[in-house]
Amino acid sequence: MTNLTLVLGDLTDQRADALVNPANSGLVGGSPGSVDGTIHARAGRALTKACRELRETRYSHGLATGQSAATTAGRLQALWVIHTVGPHWDRYDDRSSLLASCYRTSLEVAAELGARTVALPAISTGIHQWPLDHAARIAVRTVRETLAAWETAEKPERRAAAGTIEEVRFVLFNRRTYTAFQTATAARER
Repeated sequence: MTNLTLVLGDLTDQRADALVNPANSGLVGGSPGSVDGTIHARAGRALTKACRELRETRYSHGLATGQSAATTAGRLQALWVIHTVGPHWDRYDDRSSLLASCYRTSLEVAAELGARTVALPAISTGIHQWPLDHAARIAVRTVRETLAAWETAEKPERRAAAGTIEEVRFVLFNRRTYTAFQTATAARER
């Protein structure tokens, strides 16, 4: 069974097999201070080169919103960075399925890589302006549903995928975000 944990801290300081990067579709690194920008700055040239290779070979038109792809982690304390493109919040267009897809496809890529620990941020809650409580509920529900589906899957390879990931760690950068995820986590446990 996979442990779901919450940590208050900086995603780039985490020791994990895979760190999930809320990337832009061009995989070019975000602005300084953003999670994407910080990951690129701390990972160094190896990550920049790996992202360039992805753009040149598989994602010449960009990585689609809700999809995920992996690269090396460069100087980070991880083996891989899994890049996923989060949707922008739109009060008139429900894009919840795209946000859920970010978490689901990130876990799928992590399982394919054989990752045992996966560190996730609160995707789309920064510059994309997704309401924090809603984003936390989607994130926690999607991770739990994905792992549960794998554990009960009929196909042995799906059950094996669930068995490789031992910990999914939400790394939350401030107390407000941590509290929102704590509430979302506790709601289902009751």
